[in-house]
Amino acid sequence: MASKLLRVANSLSRTLPRVQKLTGVTAPVSQRYGSTDVATASQVQLLETRVSELSNGLKIASESSGEPTCTVGLWINAGSRYETEKTNGVAHFLEHMIFKGTDKRSQCDIELQVENMGAHLNAYTSREQTVYYAKCFAKDVEKAVEILADITQNSKLGKEEIERERGVILREMQEVDMNQQEVVFDYLHATAYQGTPLGRTILGPTENIMSIQRDDLVDYVNTHYTGDRMVLAAAGGVDHKQLTDLAGKYFGKLPKTSSKRPEVFPTRYTGSFIENREDDMPAAHIALAVEGASWESTDNIGLMIASTHLGSWDRTHGTSTNTVNSFTSRIIADNLCHSYMAFNTCYTDTGL
Repeated sequence: MASKLLRVANSLSRTLPRVQKLTGVTAPVSQRYGSTDVATASQVQLLETRVSELSNGLKIASESSGEPTCTVGLWINAGSRYETEKTNGVAHFLEHMIFKGTDKRSQCDIELQVENMGAHLNAYTSREQTVYYAKCFAKDVEKAVEILADITQNSKLGKEEIERERGVILREMQEVDMNQQEVVFDYLHATAYQGTPLGRTILGPTENIMSIQRDDLVDYVNTHYTGDRMVLAAAGGVDHKQLTDLAGKYFGKLPKTSSKRPEVFPTRYTGSFIENREDDMPAAHIALAVEGASWESTDNIGLMIASTHLGSWDRTHGTSTNTVNSFTSRIIADNLCHSYMAFNTCYTDTGL
């Protein structure tokens, strides 16, 4: 199945649409490309990705487009995959606690400073990564980087805030349980990677949320929040040299490695299925997957293109059977489902 998807992707890549509007490159009328022609590589102006590295292993990556705004974020090699059954949920719990105040700023100070900058500060946790990022004006890049450094290195992790946050996370778990798509994908990981850390949920079980203590959070920070497990990345109105200097100024003192360096257990994909039957529900929510490619696999881009080609559809879209995708046309004509979505999820050494 994967090879068939790759053949579709390779076929698509030979018929890429005109890119002049996206790149700003215009050719004389006699040389303009039709919808089925492909521009040469020299006529497609791609933004250069510049990469640097500090002595402690922290990497800096940027793409400058000269825009008046910028997005800058800290990607940390830490997520539910690096947890044990006892600590499952710590990474997500820590993400919540990061914004509750530091030695330098209270929670209110963080919110006011970000708001006064006209910026946006957010975070998310996945199975392999924890990310903290800010969207801001290009002139405020240093302020954004300094805030990211402060909250990730100097959070107080107060016991009162921890107790308050337990209730917040438990309510979030209830909301996730009501989202059938989220539930199905957790089931998919649980059966595809059964018996391995990738099979665990990101939020963790309820009993862990109730038992996590400050020492667990501090230990997780000391173990995972090291220079060699971080990437400071930015795109938009950003100067790479400035970003590198800021990384050295605000993240240069991070240790390179931890004495408790996390052990990465190998993944084992298992062809299997899991079913949770609820007869009072009017519809079935189904996820079907095959083992895919890792981030660094040469097949990854092809699978992404194939996934995009299959796309998604929902009854609320209002499209008729005259769509460019024959797969969608068949679904609409035969009334096969209410909605569908193709996906390509990648991890360090596997994918779905």
